[in-house]
Amino acid sequence: MIASLAAVDLGATSGRVMLGHVSHNHLSVRPVARFPNIPVRTIDGLHWNILELYRSVVAGLGAAVREDPAIASVAVDSWAVDYALMRGGRMLGTPYHYRDERNLPAVEATHALVGPQELYAANGLQFLSFNTLYQLAADRSAGVLDLADGFLLIPDLFNYWLTGQQFAEQTNASTTGLLSISTGDWDHALIERLGLPRGVLPSLVTPGTPLGGLLPSVDVASSMTVTTVGSHDTASAVVAVPATNPDFAYISCGTWGLVGVELEHPVLTDAARAANFTNEGGVDGQVRFLHNVMGLWILSESVRDWQRTDPTLELPGLLAAAAALATPVSVFDADDPTFLVPGEMPARIAEWCRDHGVSAPRSPVEFVRSIIESLAVAFVNAVRSASELSGKTVSVIHIVGGGSQNELLCQLIADRAGMPVLAGPVEATAVGNVLVQARTHGLVDGSLESLRSLVATAFSPRRHLPKG
Repeated sequence: MIASLAAVDLGATSGRVMLGHVSHNHLSVRPVARFPNIPVRTIDGLHWNILELYRSVVAGLGAAVREDPAIASVAVDSWAVDYALMRGGRMLGTPYHYRDERNLPAVEATHALVGPQELYAANGLQFLSFNTLYQLAADRSAGVLDLADGFLLIPDLFNYWLTGQQFAEQTNASTTGLLSISTGDWDHALIERLGLPRGVLPSLVTPGTPLGGLLPSVDVASSMTVTTVGSHDTASAVVAVPATNPDFAYISCGTWGLVGVELEHPVLTDAARAANFTNEGGVDGQVRFLHNVMGLWILSESVRDWQRTDPTLELPGLLAAAAALATPVSVFDADDPTFLVPGEMPARIAEWCRDHGVSAPRSPVEFVRSIIESLAVAFVNAVRSASELSGKTVSVIHIVGGGSQNELLCQLIADRAGMPVLAGPVEATAVGNVLVQARTHGLVDGSLESLRSLVATAFSPRRHLPKG
């Protein structure tokens, strides 16, 4: 029997409600609703428009139920690190966006309490200035933590609004820097040393935990169960990598590019810390050993900048012209923190090139080609580092997510890596979300390998072989 499941997938620039149909030999996923996720800048900083996002989710679930009243389950995944502080079941304020500048002073204050080497030994997490523990330090400095009695990461906040249950799903909690890398539980000793309150942290649950039915306030006429999955979107995306060869690396490419390998045990060496690799939780207790690369954010921000003066510019035309460009372009460091904040991306790329003694691109087409070339270099370097640092052999690269549609990017990665690149599925996060729900409710069974075999059959990846 084929059953119906819904996946709520919230990305950093857009969200979607997907409808999945699953049985032991069938898998399909299609969009029911798509909506933008546009942050709002106020006098105190950059915030997520979280209530509008929730309204869009509920409207999308309503549309899904109208199409298919028999939906058995729904699960929410999203980007990592950001959260809402709670008191008495209410948000104390609108969640900050991880790109907000408030985090920078909190880094120095945190490292004065626990140094970077000791932090890495405790949590295995790469340094990013917006990691949750730094954001919480900023809240502590502002006095907001004193008011809070709860803390919910974004998918956990939505689960709470849907069910009334407050839990922290483990894969996303692993991105906070507050989980012990050795036990997988909240590291209360570390939390105390950082001067953060232990009492605000909810109990942890693993992917595949039924939380209950929808509250009447959700106003969606359905008996569907809300289920946890790998609620960090990359954790769900990695489930849906259609790998038939165990020696694979993955690139989950959207706003960010998450590049790494799947391991059974973390890598906590000095070399891994120096390379800024992270050990994040995966479904079925796996470790996502990966590095964050700036991703297609650089490209989308550049296009937004050009469209302010020339609204006729469109990305597909730019990509086609960039692919046909015969003249060489400069490569810049796509990992440089200068590209993290919004606005004026082409100017910052040009400034980076001038500062490093290389020719800056001169036209939008040259900028696009330079961005794609630079991302390919960063992705391939991260794949090689992941293999060297972990000791895992890599013979094929899987790229999933929106970036898998970029033929130029996929081919350049294959050429630079000297190995095949398999592209797709585009909606890998929603596919992985649906599969973990399906296994929880007995619609499919088996290991991650079994789930990936089903993905490979349903979504045959496009193969890019290295040229020359």
